[in-house]
Amino acid sequence: MRRTLALAAVSLLSLFAFAADTKPPETKIDEKKSDEKKTEEKEKKVSKKKDPDEIGNRDVGRGVNFYSIEKEIGLGKALAQDIERQAKIVDDPIVAEYVNRVGQNLVRNSDAKVPFTIKVVDTEEVNAFALPGGFFFVNSGLMLRAESEAELAGVMAHEIAHVAARHGTRQATRGQIAQLSTIPLIFMGGWTGYGIRQAASVAIPVGFLQFSRGFESEADLLGLQYLYKTGYDPGAFVDFFEKIQSAEKRKPGTMSKIFSSHPPTGDRIENAQKNIQDLLKERPEYVVTTSEFNDVKARLASLQNRRKVDNQDLNRPTLRKAPGSSSGDKDDNSKGDEDERPTLKRR
Repeated sequence: MRRTLALAAVSLLSLFAFAADTKPPETKIDEKKSDEKKTEEKEKKVSKKKDPDEIGNRDVGRGVNFYSIEKEIGLGKALAQDIERQAKIVDDPIVAEYVNRVGQNLVRNSDAKVPFTIKVVDTEEVNAFALPGGFFFVNSGLMLRAESEAELAGVMAHEIAHVAARHGTRQATRGQIAQLSTIPLIFMGGWTGYGIRQAASVAIPVGFLQFSRGFESEADLLGLQYLYKTGYDPGAFVDFFEKIQSAEKRKPGTMSKIFSSHPPTGDRIENAQKNIQDLLKERPEYVVTTSEFNDVKARLASLQNRRKVDNQDLNRPTLRKAPGSSSGDKDDNSKGDEDERPTLKRR
């Protein structure tokens, strides 16, 4: 009898152990459905990010972030005030209004959830940079280097994408930088790319300007979509990168330092071309440039030339020639003729 009871007890214990180690078929099915649902949601999220028709209806800034939108705006505002105190801001109303209008048009066609303040910095550096919270600075050198409004808009769209995706505070949350108060988002990246370096004494360590390649690639992807949705030719984005690549070929090593924390320019060109082909439906027409862009660019060049003249030292010694002395006038005239076209002279 005791032996029978012992065997029964052992059997029950074995049954309980087996039940504990195994799950009913329903549970396995539920887990499988849950995994499939997660995969489906992930794929949907990725597809939304690649669909320009979903702009404004997606949260591209989603991710681990210890900083609220309000704190991010306050951070950017404080840093922007420091920059404006030290850098020279272009206050010409025509130039400032034009750049602001181009930028705000891109913002309206983006995923940004913060208002933007856009200003022009008087510096020859070919660059643009945005601070967390929507404080955006465009260098005059970028405007003068761009050959079309679409090229200018392409760089601006990339910066707007950085802000929309909250790359600054997300990266700060990851612990990749030590101080949140110095995180400008740079188009060209690196210390060399910080456009107001020569125009202002803003001391920002190199490490605070380096962003992950993943964030830069994402900004390229989103920026292309913003450019496209606003009506510009997305090919202008590629054109600008090709100019950078051409500059690298002329002076090897210079651009690679600027892009040390970014995807290589060749890769960015290739990825941008692929995204244009795969994600953006071809339209019958795009905005490439406008007469206003040409007028504002010419005005800005005139302002800069005037500034250079004004900055000359008027007290330095100058050489004045008496009328008719030597052959100055004759030489000057012949030199002017030679500049117009080459001539052959017989002995």
